[in-house]
Amino acid sequence: MVEVAPVRFVRLLALSFVLAFFVGQARPAGHDIYPEPNQARDDIAAALKTAAATHRRVLLDFGGNWCGDCQVLNLYFHDDANRDLLEKNFVLVDINIGHMDANLDVARQYGVPIDRGVPALAVLSPEGKLLYSQRNGEFEAMRHMESSAVTSFLVEWRPQRPDCSAVVVNC
Repeated sequence: MVEVAPVRFVRLLALSFVLAFFVGQARPAGHDIYPEPNQARDDIAAALKTAAATHRRVLLDFGGNWCGDCQVLNLYFHDDANRDLLEKNFVLVDINIGHMDANLDVARQYGVPIDRGVPALAVLSPEGKLLYSQRNGEFEAMRHMESSAVTSFLVEWRPQRPDCSAVVVNC
């Protein structure tokens, strides 16, 4: 009698290796979220200029490309529920903290305790005033959170727009 189970096992094992190879290759080169750590200050300066010109706030996202929760936050920022809300109200600056050893001075400047976990966020006015600083690792477990948590955050910290009425012509 021929044993079928070992043949199925070998095929399943071979298929697993093939899938693992292709999944590993599926991530495009240059897909990192966080740029080189030395770009942080220039990126913040550019974001403040853009924010001032477009009446948006600056959203600082401290994290690392190695961080799974940071990857989830990035997905939630850009999903259908949040993309427009983010783009209309914020200039996003991704700040690379390396392996918890880069841009720690920038995080301290904006009151973000990296040792509480990443991703960690701060919100600035277009003038650079700190409006919010994540102090308790609120988003460090993004993999256990829903996109709606990001939606709530973005709604809470978006700039206030003047109320428009029929009387006001230029809203």
